[in-house]
Amino acid sequence: MNTTTESNKTTTLAIDGMTCGHCVQAVTKALSAVPGVKVTSVAVGSAVIETVDGWTTGKAVAALEEAGYPAKAVADVAVTVAASPARSGGGCCGGAKNAMPGGAPVAKTSGGCCG
Repeated sequence: MNTTTESNKTTTLAIDGMTCGHCVQAVTKALSAVPGVKVTSVAVGSAVIETVDGWTTGKAVAALEEAGYPAKAVADVAVTVAASPARSGGGCCGGAKNAMPGGAPVAKTSGGCCG
């Protein structure tokens, strides 16, 4: 008789490059597309997912990297989004850091939902 039961592991992901609601949607879509990943919540800078094993968590991180959002699993630590400084490169819109001197916008060429 097999009495083995699988329990889901809750993992918090710290995600760089997210700046807006569009980024939240892009990250949610990328994570939802990974088989075995249940998305619990997504906010700017972090996501909470449930997976059966570390292999699936790694696949989720790889999917985010492919979507232009560098991510890492954070072990048993709550991610404080408000304390995280904005980072340039990657992510969605990039804001004022993507403007040339004099205010002329620069075409964004790196990762994220708008790049």
